[in-house]
Amino acid sequence: MHAEIHFKSIGIIHSPFTRLKGMPIQPAGADKCQGTVEVFPEYQAGLQDLEGFSHIILLYHFHQVKACKLMVTPFLDTAERGLFATRAPSRPNPIGISVLPLVEITNNILTVENIDILDGTPLLDIKPYVPQFDHYPVVKRGWLTKTEGKVSVQKSDDRFLEQ
Repeated sequence: MHAEIHFKSIGIIHSPFTRLKGMPIQPAGADKCQGTVEVFPEYQAGLQDLEGFSHIILLYHFHQVKACKLMVTPFLDTAERGLFATRAPSRPNPIGISVLPLVEITNNILTVENIDILDGTPLLDIKPYVPQFDHYPVVKRGWLTKTEGKVSVQKSDDRFLEQ
């Protein structure tokens, strides 16, 4: 039996990207691009002590995704791949994740860099990035081995808008 799960947004992510087409596909392609994360006032107390971390993990809802495809052609490839071997947005649960440098916190507004998220995206959660927990030596990179260096120049196109 499949359980239905409901989330509510804890904030809104603001970025210079108002259209999916042409935006960075990962933080590595958005070097120094700043954005803000507006945490709703009722969740502001939860930001206490977060300023002590250099990076944060944002979990958000891909609110422009209309359907799921289990086979996709990812932005960094021309071959069709299994969805779960990609970071493609057309997921059964359209949840995105970005690890971003935290620049500052002013009240309920977080300023971040390297933002690769569409303006107006609903925020689901924030977690501190902790290298001791979150960093592992890379052993295998699957099909991404042949894409070394491409993520910094690859931009989004309309391939996931047609669903």
